[in-house]
Amino acid sequence: MHSLYAAAVNQLSVPNSRLDRLAMTLSGLCLVHCLATSVLLALLSAAGGILGDPIIHEVGLVLAIALGAIALGRGIREHGFWLPSAIGGLGLALMAVALTQPHGGREAIFTVVGVMILALGHRLNVLASE
Repeated sequence: MHSLYAAAVNQLSVPNSRLDRLAMTLSGLCLVHCLATSVLLALLSAAGGILGDPIIHEVGLVLAIALGAIALGRGIREHGFWLPSAIGGLGLALMAVALTQPHGGREAIFTVVGVMILALGHRLNVLASE
């Protein structure tokens, strides 16, 4: 029985040098994976700290109000429809309400819904201009 097993292993076996190369390749891939994951998580953590800063939200809202007022106001002047501006204004108002909320779930909901409504206002403005 032992000789049958040895004969089968010899026929199916891979040379040691090939196994060593395969093992070294897998070890290298594991090392790259671990280092890349660590670096990526560190970068995301740092970016999360910066992007979560309230000043980012405040500056973003000021820019959204300024650009929204210009784009939506020009739309009224160009096509004469108030609906896109009214919808966009509602979105901006919800975004402003988000700034009054504690950082967390409610703030995120007001922000996301406000941004979506503002985007709808801008889209309606584009459609009305065509």
